Amino acid sequence: MNTFESLGGNGLLGQSLRMPPSNAQAEQALLGALLANNKAYERIGEFLAEHHFADPIHGRIFRAIQRRIEAGQLADVVTLRAEFEHGGVLDEVGGPPYLAQLLTAMVGVINAGEYGRVIYDAWLRRQLIDVGETIVNNAFGAEAELDARGQLENAEQQLFDLAKDGGGEGGFVSFERALADAVLLAEHAFSTPGGVSGLSTGLRDLDAKTGGLHPSDLIILAGRPGMGKTALATKIAFGAARALVRIAQDKDPQAQPKGGVAIFSLEMSADQLATRLLSEEARVSGDRIRRGDISQRDFDNFVNVSREIGTLPLYIDDTPAITISALRTRCRRLKRTRGLDLVVVDYLQLMRPAAGTKPESRVLEISMITQGLKAIAKELSVPVIALSQLSRAVEQREDKRPQLSDLRESGSIEQDADMVMFVYRDEYYVRAQEPKATAFENPEKFEEAVERWKQRMNDAYNLADLIISKQRHGPTGTIPLFFEAEFTRFADLDNTHRDGAGHGD
Repeated sequence: MNTFESLGGNGLLGQSLRMPPSNAQAEQALLGALLANNKAYERIGEFLAEHHFADPIHGRIFRAIQRRIEAGQLADVVTLRAEFEHGGVLDEVGGPPYLAQLLTAMVGVINAGEYGRVIYDAWLRRQLIDVGETIVNNAFGAEAELDARGQLENAEQQLFDLAKDGGGEGGFVSFERALADAVLLAEHAFSTPGGVSGLSTGLRDLDAKTGGLHPSDLIILAGRPGMGKTALATKIAFGAARALVRIAQDKDPQAQPKGGVAIFSLEMSADQLATRLLSEEARVSGDRIRRGDISQRDFDNFVNVSREIGTLPLYIDDTPAITISALRTRCRRLKRTRGLDLVVVDYLQLMRPAAGTKPESRVLEISMITQGLKAIAKELSVPVIALSQLSRAVEQREDKRPQLSDLRESGSIEQDADMVMFVYRDEYYVRAQEPKATAFENPEKFEEAVERWKQRMNDAYNLADLIISKQRHGPTGTIPLFFEAEFTRFADLDNTHRDGAGHGD
C-alpha cells in the first residue's frame, strides 16, 4: 500500500496539509497602525493579548507596544528599537528594517479594531482545533484513566473554559438601560404579594428578608450534621416549585409551569429524598414509613399527598460524586427541554471538579467547584443553592452558633457566595447536655440542674434559627423558624399564637 492509499485518498491527504488559521497581514497591519498612532490601542486593548498572535515575533512586539502605552509612554519605531536594543532582542524581532516595514504595512488606523478582531478570531479557531485534537487523541486512548463518559465531560469542560475565557463580549451597559432593568425589578416586586421580586422560598420570613431567590445568585446553606440542612433545602425547593405552579396558574388555571427545580442529591437516593418530602407533607414520620409502621389512614393520606405533589416541577438527580461539568451539562439540558428556575446541590463537599483536572489541594478543589457553581448560576440566570458542611471548630466553642469562619475551606466558599445562611437548632445541643445524676453529690443540686435543663429544652423545643451571615443585596440577621423533628419539617413560626412550645403555620 502506498502513502497516498494509507492516508485514505485525496480527502484525508488534503486535511493533513491544512494549516491552522492565521492572518499575518492583519497582524502586520495592526502593529503598523499601533506604531503610527497609539490611540488605535483603545480599539483593541480590551480584548487582544500577546498570545493571540500566531507569529510569536508579532506577539512580542505587541507586548512591548502594550506595556509602553499602558505606562503612559510613547510607543513608536524609535522607542521600540531602543527598548529591544537595550534588551538584546532587536535581531530576534527582525531588527530595525522589520519595524520600519510594519509601518508600511499599515492600511489605516481606523481599521485597527477590525484587524484585532480578525486576529482574535483566528486564535479562537486555533484553540478549537487544539481542543478537537485532544478529544480525538483521548478517544484513541491517550488518557487511559478516563473512560468515555469522563472524556465527554472533559471535552465539554474544555469547550466551556474556552467559551468563558474567549467568547464573552463584555463591555459597558448604559446607565439608562441599567435603570430600566432596576425599575422592572422594582415593578415586579411591587406587583407581587409580599414584595417578593425573586422566586419564593415558601418561607414567609425568609422571603421578607431576601426578596426571594434571585437569578445568578450562589447561595450557601451550611450547618453541622443533625441541624436539618437537607430538610430546609428540600423545603425551599418544594416552596419554589409550588410558586412556579402558582405563577403559571394565575394566568391560566390549566397551564403547566414553564420552569422547574433541579435537586442534585449526592448523599441521599432519589427515593429517600421523595420519602422525606412525602413525610413532611403528609405529616407521617419517615422512620415509621420505612418500617411500615403506619395505619391504613396514614397510608391513604400518604398516597393522596403523593398524587397532589407528584405534578410539581421537581427533578431529582442522585448521581454520587457528580463532577461540576456533568452538573452543568444536565442543568443546560433541563433548561433547554423543560425550563429551569432553581438548582439545589446537596452537598458541595461531595462534588468533584471537572473530569481530567487534578487540583493541588482540597482548598483549590473546593474553590474550583464554587466558582463552577457561580458560573452556572450566571450562565443559566438561575439561583443555585449549595449545601455545605461546617468544620468541627463549632463543637469546641461554648457558643455553638456558626460563623463564616466555620465553613470548611471557607475562603473560596465565602468569597464566591452571594449569600451565606446557617441553620442552627439550640435544642440539638441542649438535649445533649441533660444532667447526669452521677455528676452530682447533692441530690437537690441535681434536681435543680434538671429543672433548669427542662426549662432550656422547653425554650428551644421545635425552634430553629436561620442565620443570614452574608447577603450582597440585603441585610443580614437571624430568622426564627418552626421545626418538627419527627417529620424533619421546617415552617414559618407563628408568633401570634406561640406558646412555650411554638407553632408552625
